[in-house]
Amino acid sequence: MSAVQSPNVPVLPGISSAKRRQIMDGAARIFAEHGYEGASMSQIARDAGVSKGTLYNYYDSKASLFAAFIEECACEKLPNLFETIGEAQSPEATLEGIATAMIRLTTSPLSLMLNRIVVSEAATFPHLAETFWQVGPCKAVGILADWLRARTREGILDVPDPELAAELFYALCQTRITWRKRLQLPVDADPVHIAMIARTVTRMFLNTFQVGKGPPVPEPVRDESV
Repeated sequence: MSAVQSPNVPVLPGISSAKRRQIMDGAARIFAEHGYEGASMSQIARDAGVSKGTLYNYYDSKASLFAAFIEECACEKLPNLFETIGEAQSPEATLEGIATAMIRLTTSPLSLMLNRIVVSEAATFPHLAETFWQVGPCKAVGILADWLRARTREGILDVPDPELAAELFYALCQTRITWRKRLQLPVDADPVHIAMIARTVTRMFLNTFQVGKGPPVPEPVRDESV
């Protein structure tokens, strides 16, 4: 399977890459300090060193700016998550590489900040959660699900519901380190500890889904009401 290509950051007419970077860096600092509701376009423009009018020329609202900020983060970070997919490695090595990258991603300051904002503001601004889900977790689930589906066709894995299995894998990756980081609790997050968690997650996952390893995997439950 070929390596995951970096999605293209949407290009806005009339905005240079340097100007976009300037605005996004300012937005990141203001959103991190004030959250979504507490941030204002005036603050972001001032921090980014652009006029408020210039900012509104490119982004007609705070919501569109935040959506663009999340999308840019996803475009930059997602390819790093799946570097091992494009390499000729065993399923164990591939999944261990993804797990390691996922733990590093979810415990990075940027990811912790985004998670904090989206969770705290979701009830008031549900579109933030939807945007975050679509450009980040949903894409990650889809990429891993496609890989699991391909390995199932090859007879290496037995994954009746690849999307559910991908979500389970990512949930396991958030064990111990990520959850404690999100709650700002002390936790050992050095590379050795991350590698240990990644190996454990991978072995547990393959013990369920690798052909000949575990008990039969239940078929996906179908919602008859749909």
